[in-house]
Amino acid sequence: MSKAKVAVVVDSTAYIPPALVDQYNIHVIPQILNWEGTSLRDDIDIKPDAFYQRLSNAKEMPTTSQPSAGEFHEFFSKVAETADSIVAVLISKSLSGTQASAQAAADMMEDFPIEIVDSESAAMGLGYMALAAARAIENGADYKEAAEAARALVKKTRVLFVVDTLEFLHRGGRIGGAQRLIGSMLSIKPILHLVDGKIEPLASVRTKKKALAHLMDVAKTEMAGQSGIKTAVIHASAAADAEKLYGELKQLLQPEEIHIVELSPVVGAHVGPKALGIVFFAN
Repeated sequence: MSKAKVAVVVDSTAYIPPALVDQYNIHVIPQILNWEGTSLRDDIDIKPDAFYQRLSNAKEMPTTSQPSAGEFHEFFSKVAETADSIVAVLISKSLSGTQASAQAAADMMEDFPIEIVDSESAAMGLGYMALAAARAIENGADYKEAAEAARALVKKTRVLFVVDTLEFLHRGGRIGGAQRLIGSMLSIKPILHLVDGKIEPLASVRTKKKALAHLMDVAKTEMAGQSGIKTAVIHASAAADAEKLYGELKQLLQPEEIHIVELSPVVGAHVGPKALGIVFFAN
């Protein structure tokens, strides 16, 4: 069996729909969920349904950690058996030490060509960048060109989300500029977004219904007159709300590509159950 020219690697926070992972042969390195003395590989040892069910009754909250440099080196080495080069599109370095581990591993790979892309994002924001790299490879791009295809989306891609509570983000230290909302978090539904890879407040409203309507208003305004729109609904154990949002988003933006994706356990540990969000950009 001949080697692929370029392989795409993502970490598990991307949570790209499985059919697309298979179609483009994307390699997924799992993040780690640490819970009650056990280390669980994201989406391998624990799936979203089991995670959110366990979380609802948990006395001890989970923590998360990135793969070590050694784990990345082992992973990259296995991928290198099937490809001549690697593009690794990873969660924002402002949210995780994942890229530092990946870079240390890449430095150990001697002359093997590896490009590491800071998505400045997570979930399907990151996922769409990895897909852009994979699709560029399918059209003949080399690893540097594929990395640039992913990087071209970094500043275009918008990730907006609503959480039921800021408790999980606060406890996990991922709250960024939304820290200032903590004092009033019981009386509002915070709307957050990723800005330069960090979580920042966008708006605050009184109800979840108004928060979701605000997400749609932002998407409509920012995508007005745009073509080639790609979008996704992301959710943490909120399937019914996500389906409704999916239908509204599809009708509103008329996108050329749309997905509905549950957040992986490692992301869910930080945003908490019932979080809902949207990802969108125009080519």
